[in-house]
Amino acid sequence: MPMNLFTFKGGVKPPTHKTQSVGLPIAVAPLPSRLVVPLHQSIGGTPQPVVAAGDKVLKGQLVGEADGWISAAVHAPTSGTVLEVGPHVQPHPSGLDAPCVVIAPDGQDRWIERQPFDHAAASPDETRRHLQRSGVVGLGGAVFPTHGKLTPAKSVAMAELVINGAECEPFITCDDLLMRERADDVVRGIGIFRDLLQPQKVLIGIEDNKPQAAAAMRAAVAAAGEDFAVIEVPTLYPAGGAKQLIRVLTGKEVPAAKRSTDLGVQCFNVATAYTAWRAIAHGEPVVSRLVTVAGNVRQARNYEVPIGAPMDEVLALAGPQPDTDGIVMGGPMMGFLVPDSRAPVVKATNCLIAHSARLFPPKAPEMPCIRCGACAEVCPHELQPFELYWFARAKNFGKTQEYALFDCIECGCCSYVCPSRIPLVHYFRFAKSEIWAREREKNAADEAKARYEFKQWRDEREKAEKAERLAKAAANQVSRKAAEATGEAPADAEKAAKTAAIQAAMERAKAQREAAQPKNTESLTPEQQQATAEIEARRAAAHLGDSEQP
Repeated sequence: MPMNLFTFKGGVKPPTHKTQSVGLPIAVAPLPSRLVVPLHQSIGGTPQPVVAAGDKVLKGQLVGEADGWISAAVHAPTSGTVLEVGPHVQPHPSGLDAPCVVIAPDGQDRWIERQPFDHAAASPDETRRHLQRSGVVGLGGAVFPTHGKLTPAKSVAMAELVINGAECEPFITCDDLLMRERADDVVRGIGIFRDLLQPQKVLIGIEDNKPQAAAAMRAAVAAAGEDFAVIEVPTLYPAGGAKQLIRVLTGKEVPAAKRSTDLGVQCFNVATAYTAWRAIAHGEPVVSRLVTVAGNVRQARNYEVPIGAPMDEVLALAGPQPDTDGIVMGGPMMGFLVPDSRAPVVKATNCLIAHSARLFPPKAPEMPCIRCGACAEVCPHELQPFELYWFARAKNFGKTQEYALFDCIECGCCSYVCPSRIPLVHYFRFAKSEIWAREREKNAADEAKARYEFKQWRDEREKAEKAERLAKAAANQVSRKAAEATGEAPADAEKAAKTAAIQAAMERAKAQREAAQPKNTESLTPEQQQATAEIEARRAAAHLGDSEQP
């Protein structure tokens, strides 16, 4: 259907390198010798392991239970034996280990008993819980638990549901092939999202360099009898960013401090919709994903890869060239070199690029910033990257926050166009990590201070209580001695002490009242003094009358 499109500021057009991996259909990767399944594969809490070494598991069996609402379950990618539950290398720039479940496949690939979920008869909350138990997360890169995004805002009606099929980063074509070959299931998954969010419109955005994917999605929408709009958007990086695609399709600008749902919009990746449909209609949790294997290889292709497969074994399927010297996870703009080629494929792994100096020549040495402003012109969030760079380099992290450092999505447009070859995004990541580290230290210090002050208060309270107990004991002892000296009974002595205390309190109150009497009566005229005397006389007479009542 014809539709007016909007634009977002900035963006770049790097070489796409996509044609190499779309010539062949999706292939199924063979099972590796072992699978290393990280428990933490999404934003939110780390799932808790529910298996132990020696356990037999089936494909799709729960191995990590969601920890809290913003968390998603993790499942066994195939049948086999759990070898261990412990720390192993993960695909992260830090190279740090993470808790993982290591499984030795038995080669039978036997599924658990799968039961479809009748979402039409279930409540929305039950459907969301089923998706959480199935481990459905955003497969466009953010890996946010999908069930959390399927909760509409209470104060704002859902106007548009945006489905992201843009796939703007170079080399990556897994979403393209998914839409070409499995468009029907993608559309059915979109229908589930539509039923849960009840939007007024459903907009499917696909970059105009994917005509076959757009045609397949239009045919699937028509076959399903849906009124979803399939819209081709201009090819421009990073048009596949959620905020950028929302801007292009709806014209709505999502502020940094707000979520898109506050504006009545929600965005999901096409692969997320596909896995949601498999979880609902077939009872299949997320145990695999489509991965583009490209770069310095003999035959680039898209594979359906089990979660936990070693990246070097997956890369070997495409025949890496002899000069391959590393693996990039993700695209060349936002991806990173994995520290260990044995790191496992996870839900966020949409692409593996064989790295080589021939394909990615080393950058020339970094030169001083010339403040040309090219980085600001291409920034899709309208930031001032050169200012952020100066303050990050000077470690003036307060100023970086004033210049909206955390609005940066690290898309890499600024680094791509910088004539001085400054790796700007690296500086921004450094500044963010330092701010987060200092914030953690401050929070820890504040908690320690609060604990120390509470301990001091508790010690002072205990001292005061002890002193009060000692004073009471001393007073009782004095009363007993006085009673023994006067021959009074202890009870009479205690009563006399209370009476004396009451009398002393009354005397103190009387003194306070007298001290509070007005002091501005010295300069009264004779008439005022006479009137005051009459008033006091009447008050005294009234008080005397009250005291004489029976």
